[in-house]
Amino acid sequence: MISPLEIAANAVMSVSIVLAGRNNVHSWWLGIVGCVMFAALFYSVNLYADVALQLFFIVTCAIGWLQWLRGAGGVALPISRAQVRALGWMTGIGLLATTAYGLMLQAYTNAYAPFIDSAVLMFSIVAQLLLMGRRVETWPFWLLVNTVSVPLYASRGLYLTAVLYAAYWINALASWFFWRRQMQAQAA
Repeated sequence: MISPLEIAANAVMSVSIVLAGRNNVHSWWLGIVGCVMFAALFYSVNLYADVALQLFFIVTCAIGWLQWLRGAGGVALPISRAQVRALGWMTGIGLLATTAYGLMLQAYTNAYAPFIDSAVLMFSIVAQLLLMGRRVETWPFWLLVNTVSVPLYASRGLYLTAVLYAAYWINALASWFFWRRQMQAQAA
């Protein structure tokens, strides 16, 4: 059975995610509200890495909100590309952190799928950091996270969340193309 909390969290986050894909600053405050709800939901089904992720998102939503508004010397931050070197070290750290956190969850908690849950956590952090900096490469990372999240959430009975993460996958793909067009328009 789908809980009212799962419905509410997904409704708020759906709006937030679509707004992020449309490069809209209102995505951030809605993200804070949705993340608080998701933290409570994930705690109730023993997905502790996802609880930690929601806490991270709450903080980074506040920072991202300010950064998008005034992050380029007091004016709105433009969409740009990340450096290949930065993407490489972020990916490497994400893989190492996934392994370390997965081992910790496996050893000390009753976490379900600790390594998969940890991968969602770590690569969501990478994607969020790129999103905060308005880097177009955020969207391939969100595609990866959403690909892993759909079966994870379905396996815990969070069917609405799994279906919406499948929709978020489509949104991430569309957003990637949209941001690339906006970035090209900025340069012209």
